[in-house]
Amino acid sequence: MVGKFFQKPGADLQDRVPPGQHLAKGFPVLTYGETPSVDRESWELKVWGLATPKTFTWQDLMAMPQHEFTADFHCVTTWSKLDVQWVGVKVIDFMQQIEVDPAASHLMQHCYGGYTTNIAMADFLREENFLAHTLFGEPLPADHGGPLRLVVPHLYAWKSAKWINGLEFLDRMELGFWERNGYHHRGEPFAEERYSSRF
Repeated sequence: MVGKFFQKPGADLQDRVPPGQHLAKGFPVLTYGETPSVDRESWELKVWGLATPKTFTWQDLMAMPQHEFTADFHCVTTWSKLDVQWVGVKVIDFMQQIEVDPAASHLMQHCYGGYTTNIAMADFLREENFLAHTLFGEPLPADHGGPLRLVVPHLYAWKSAKWINGLEFLDRMELGFWERNGYHHRGEPFAEERYSSRF
């Protein structure tokens, strides 16, 4: 498969491409289960747990500051795509809209279709993280997580939840779908945190 769809990164990219990764010539789509179909008019993002409950509509999201982002994207299945161009809302801007208990140390991302994945607050509250609704100048396609997905560039892509519709703030780590099925609880690419030592 290397050559047609993927290529080995050169030595000049060692600081951008984690160990064991190959560069994708396209932008592969990997999804477990069916792809949800959610239109922007009915989409919602709910916040609960150790946070004052609140529900955001698409109009609420678009009223927040919008930014362009260029970020590298690393999938645990050993491919990477560099310089992916997105538009969306910074996580730190979104967090200005909600009240979170200081005891919250983790959160669970909930998605249309039932997918979940956990993330520590320290990994979530970073300047480079964002909620994306546009990919390469076009509305984010459903197969890439549209209408909205989280993007966390410094972790493997399963932490960048597609079809996101809920943020549950927690005072402890709980495991999401892939974490319960053998994947690492954090997923840092340069440390090759692919799988849990429990399995």
